Amino acid sequence: MIDLSEVFWNASVEEMKRGYIYDDLKEDFICLICGESFSDGIIYEKNEQWMDAKMAVKNHIIEKHVSVFSYLINLSKRYTGLTDIQKEILEDLYQGFTDKEIVEKQGGKSTSTIRNHRFKLREKEKQARVYLALMSLLENSKKNGENLDDLVEVHREATMVDDRYVITQEEKDKVMNIYVKEGKVIAFPSKEKKKLIILQYIMEQFPAMKTYTEKEVNEIIKGIIDDYVTVRRYLIEYGFMDRKQDGSEYWLKG
Repeated sequence: MIDLSEVFWNASVEEMKRGYIYDDLKEDFICLICGESFSDGIIYEKNEQWMDAKMAVKNHIIEKHVSVFSYLINLSKRYTGLTDIQKEILEDLYQGFTDKEIVEKQGGKSTSTIRNHRFKLREKEKQARVYLALMSLLENSKKNGENLDDLVEVHREATMVDDRYVITQEEKDKVMNIYVKEGKVIAFPSKEKKKLIILQYIMEQFPAMKTYTEKEVNEIIKGIIDDYVTVRRYLIEYGFMDRKQDGSEYWLKG
């Protein structure tokens, strides 16, 4: 199973914009939102229409996720840096509304207020470009690039991101060697960093493209660790997984 969070965060800006990457090794087009893949050279049929893998992944994004914009705009503020008002204005601009139409639609604002928000958004764009340039230059430095690569990626839907998530690859390897033997978790750690590493490992044992019943979730977890009730609760609590309120369906959050 691919680490979708790692794939997502390693994607270029252009790849994020289109919502998929091309894996040269596997010769697959992979959706960055959910991880579904489409094999190059295979012809896919949808509603009596035939399409190649590239067209199939584009069609998948529209059918399953509405649009890449819709997905990205709904990421948490931790990743977008946008306030709720800024998100709302961006959504209206994306749909083609003018300043006047946005005022009429949202109410309680003037056209000058909307223009002021657009100005601030443009300034954020400039800052983002400079930051991307700086990080790109930093990665080109061998010494600093190694330091950057040493940190394990945080999964996209992680809750309460703080120092607990600052985990190096070396730390992860040590924890895995201690707590995982022959694919089984022999004990569940109490320390937060170690707990997150083990939860990440357990999540990776679930196929991404699937919804699960509670029974199916329990069975997969029991195949890895005995205390499936506690682990299931933690998977929800830490944002690795979500479920319907009645517990009828569970799914990975990436």
